[in-house]
Amino acid sequence: MDYDLDFEQELAAAALDIRTLQQDCVDDEGQQQLESAIHDLRTRTKEIYSHLTSWQTVQVARHKERPYAADYISLMCDDFFELHGDRAFADDHAILAGLGTLMGDTVMFICQQKGRTTKEKQQCNFGMPHPEGYRKAYRLMQLAEKFNTPIVCLIDTPGAFPGLEDEEHGQSGAIAANLYLMSRLRVPIISVVIGEGGSGGALALSVADRLLMLEHSVYTVAAPEAAASILWRDKSYGPDAADAMQISARELVKTGIIDKLVLEPVGGAHRNHCLAAGYLKEALLEHLNELKRIAPADLVEQRYLKYRNVGPFVRIEANTL
Repeated sequence: MDYDLDFEQELAAAALDIRTLQQDCVDDEGQQQLESAIHDLRTRTKEIYSHLTSWQTVQVARHKERPYAADYISLMCDDFFELHGDRAFADDHAILAGLGTLMGDTVMFICQQKGRTTKEKQQCNFGMPHPEGYRKAYRLMQLAEKFNTPIVCLIDTPGAFPGLEDEEHGQSGAIAANLYLMSRLRVPIISVVIGEGGSGGALALSVADRLLMLEHSVYTVAAPEAAASILWRDKSYGPDAADAMQISARELVKTGIIDKLVLEPVGGAHRNHCLAAGYLKEALLEHLNELKRIAPADLVEQRYLKYRNVGPFVRIEANTL
């Protein structure tokens, strides 16, 4: 896989040198040089990716080869049975949902799916759900509670689709209904931002007992380009907006908005889908085992307190003259 992001130029040059060494490797000395070059590339990659800016993290989160929800499900689950439709209007392919088996336990997966090929992207509306997608999620969350099944939400969307027809079909109402429902469900809920977590489209699946983020993912009230257009009337200031908003996973975990980071392979999840899925599966099992030991009433109360405590502030009294 090529190093094609703008901050990876030195890594691309090192990878080219490695390919040259592989072609010329004919003796023990050449093999040693090759191993040394590979080790050096890994070290430099690890160093660069441990100090990414918010904008660079946005680029990684949007990488075309980054694993999507369907990839994680296929790699983590022993089996998966997809469920369709909102029983009111249509089936939204931007919401991929169904029952999966995770190490012997049945879990309701509700995920946002972007699509890999051009046809899949169009079918999934580039990961921007319609109201019927959120209504499908609502229906399946109720189903999960009925059968006492934990819920796992995989979040990866630039935001809910903002089209006029979607607004006419009740986009904001569908999102609000999900927020209310998730706040009172009596089953464990884990939400994971696996790529982009944008605006209300991501928030609609984020009211959870545990909110996790992959190491190189972002979670934001608006895309950096949109924020730049609002603040400076110029989306070219997107990198500045990203840094100002502090939207990367590493920054957000310090604020307490999210609960924990999930490690990614060196160089990002797009470098090794299987290893990334392994890290995510381990984190999900850890938190599911913790949450399953909590009584339903206590689970709802703890979830309530969790969100009541987000964003604490300190009142500073003005000096009186």
